[in-house]
Amino acid sequence: MKLFTALAALVATGVALAGCVAAPGTGATGAAQSTNAPDILAAYDLDRLDVAEVIERLDTMPVADRPSGLLASVQPDALVLKDESGGESRLPMPEDEVYISVAPFRDQTHECHFHSLTTCLGELSDAEIRITLTSDDGAVLIDETRRTYDNGFTGLWVARGIEATLTIEHEGLAGRAPVSTMAADDPTCITSLQLL
Repeated sequence: MKLFTALAALVATGVALAGCVAAPGTGATGAAQSTNAPDILAAYDLDRLDVAEVIERLDTMPVADRPSGLLASVQPDALVLKDESGGESRLPMPEDEVYISVAPFRDQTHECHFHSLTTCLGELSDAEIRITLTSDDGAVLIDETRRTYDNGFTGLWVARGIEATLTIEHEGLAGRAPVSTMAADDPTCITSLQLL
């Protein structure tokens, strides 16, 4: 019985984490991949929004309200939306910015490369954090206090073509993580920033 319970927990963990991890190069490229792509957007009341508005709506949505039939993967070049029927829609990202979502943590995290707006969960839900993003040449790109979303993440629109260091402070603890927006397969999900 213990073996069954352990295996069930392992499978459940793998399923939960798989929703947040998408390996580079696995997504399709180009325009919408199915004839029902506009229907995907309309089905979730996203059809009148631009890519930034879709990302904001889904990332800031209370976890309990997340649409269970929609996967939304933030990639450097596009937001990829997939529904249960296999339909897919790709919304191009802005030419000059990339969306990066970060989940600072104290004790528990998960691996993630491309942020999933509908499945990723971080440890610190609705927590006040201080964010500083400093480019490798020393320029401060972001310096502000904000709250993490219900999903434990906070999102940053970052200029393309930079290497930087992200520092987050929370309740006397701090952590750092590298940020890169140089390549088409750079991560859009940072879950390695531990607060110590």
